[in-house]
Amino acid sequence: MAHGSSDFDSRGDIMENGYANRLSFRNDDPSPGSVADSKSEKIPQRETWDKKLDFLLSCVGFAVGLGNVWRFPYLCYKNGGGVFLIPYVIFIIIGGVPVFFLEISLGQYMKQGAFGVWDICPIMKGIGMASTIVVFFCNCYYIMVLTWAIYYFARSFVAVLPWATCNNPWNTEFCTTNFSSASNMSIEQGNGTSNGNLTTLVNVTRLTSPITEFWEREVLQITDSITEPGELRWQLVLCLLAAWIICYICICKGVRSTGKIVYFTALFPYVVLVCLLVRGATLPGAADGIRFYLQPNWTKITETKVWIDAGTQVFFSYAIGLGALSALGSYNVYNNNCYKDCFILAIVNSATSFFSGFAIFSLLGFMAYEQNVPIADVAESGPGLAFLAYPKGVTMMPLSPLWSCLFFFMILLLGLDSQFVGVEGFLTALTDVFPRQLRGRRELFAGCTCIVCFLVGLSMVTQGGMYVFQIFDYYSASGMTLLWMSMWECVTVAWFYGAERFYKNLESMIGYRPSPYMKWCWQFVTPITVLCILLSTWVNHQPLVYNRTYKYPGWGIGLGWLFALSSMICIPAVAVFKMVTTSGSMLERFKKLTTPIIQRHQQKAFMASHAEPADSGNGDCMPCIEGNGRTSIMNETEEQAQRLTPPPKYDESHFQSRH
Repeated sequence: MAHGSSDFDSRGDIMENGYANRLSFRNDDPSPGSVADSKSEKIPQRETWDKKLDFLLSCVGFAVGLGNVWRFPYLCYKNGGGVFLIPYVIFIIIGGVPVFFLEISLGQYMKQGAFGVWDICPIMKGIGMASTIVVFFCNCYYIMVLTWAIYYFARSFVAVLPWATCNNPWNTEFCTTNFSSASNMSIEQGNGTSNGNLTTLVNVTRLTSPITEFWEREVLQITDSITEPGELRWQLVLCLLAAWIICYICICKGVRSTGKIVYFTALFPYVVLVCLLVRGATLPGAADGIRFYLQPNWTKITETKVWIDAGTQVFFSYAIGLGALSALGSYNVYNNNCYKDCFILAIVNSATSFFSGFAIFSLLGFMAYEQNVPIADVAESGPGLAFLAYPKGVTMMPLSPLWSCLFFFMILLLGLDSQFVGVEGFLTALTDVFPRQLRGRRELFAGCTCIVCFLVGLSMVTQGGMYVFQIFDYYSASGMTLLWMSMWECVTVAWFYGAERFYKNLESMIGYRPSPYMKWCWQFVTPITVLCILLSTWVNHQPLVYNRTYKYPGWGIGLGWLFALSSMICIPAVAVFKMVTTSGSMLERFKKLTTPIIQRHQQKAFMASHAEPADSGNGDCMPCIEGNGRTSIMNETEEQAQRLTPPPKYDESHFQSRH
């Protein structure tokens, strides 16, 4: 694999012998004045960000999402409080930042989405296919969080929140707002001898809160099993439709309009978080909640599970492995300083996770104080925090409908920009593969994509839809799939393509060489670290269980693994398929399939970065670039013949005939 670092280094006499005169490049992105300008009607010009800030806020909106608000604080307290920050920061340095930078810079260099960026090493184009499948799954199920947020938001415009009392049609006789009083009463009655008193003692174990009954009996109307799908919840269907309409409006016009929308969707949640923190800090018990959030438990640092949680959280929160970061980077101008952007975005992402913990645990501390229970009893993660724990805390605050509206509006915005940027990544991936057919029909293509995802989402708004949602969430975009793709991304760029060669490409883009630590991480540290986490995840894998009680049937678990493997298997399957279908010996096939496909916009940078002589790692072969934009292998005899033959003039009509 070491040869990959020098495929393009045998350029010593290309410039001297005029060989560059016959270079021509793929022109999928014609610009005015280019040799393919006459074809520009067929392939509309590729967009770029209107401003650099558009790109930064889009990355913030995509990467900073609900996981920062509802997953990180929970993991932090569960894994030793402040101690958890040690493995978390370590994994940011050796995994999160390097892969984050790799994906963005690769998209900026190749000017392609998830599929096209792997033209850099065609044998590994399965990575692009895998990430596109995963982001499609994410687009189908992640929108459900927006659906529930819209529903809660709409139900918050009342004087008394519907989940604050037990006086609603959906409530049962076991609903109570005061567990301590009910428990004390049952214990006193249980000391009697009558059968009725014994019944009361048994029933107290079935007591539920009004927020739990609102969530399960009113919002979801959940059935007992995945085998009982029940009916469509028409209220949730309308909310799902509204979420997709909003998403379509955000993406239909392309990244220039999307880049303006994120000014609001990415920034306003910070305003709400600050308001929630200020309000929460003034409540009794808030200090205890924050202390519980940060108080270090040093015994946790030696537990393997703590390190696994830290690693997977970094890859989740940085949105790595989905292909959307490459899509966002592909709309940058070629010379954008993506290296500096990477560190800015990493700081914003991690700081948001840390800051949100203060806002969340100040309220959880207040809830524990009001109910006179340990904070651990009220802490939740995932949807349980957003739709159970926090709404319950809001009911204890003055002006509870106002704070409920603010909270669910924040949840909606946090999920919205992650959603429409994910859809943008999917659209970009396919549009770059079929630019003639899709780029000029973006609104239609975006609409069809939204409709397909909406139809898939209908399976999650039935009465048994939560079981389907959990399968999608647990398997289709799990830590296994993201870690698997991240590992192969590093291996491909660092070893197949060549870390040193990619550093030359980066230097041609940003004007200087990044720190060598990035290269070391891509080559050794990150792949080994990710592989260790991946193996630990497989070893400690537990079958999916809903609500800690319901165990899925075998076919449900099998369906989940089908979702997971449908993306993971793409990487080896595509590599094997390309090796089998390519002509030549095994070595020749491998050389052809690890030779990059150069885009036209890279011509100037390509010639500049390979003008100096260097030893080739490919023996007596050197790559050249044909009219179709693909590099091919010249053997030594062909190279000598080329040197003895005057270089042909660049024929524009010939180039146009190729496109």
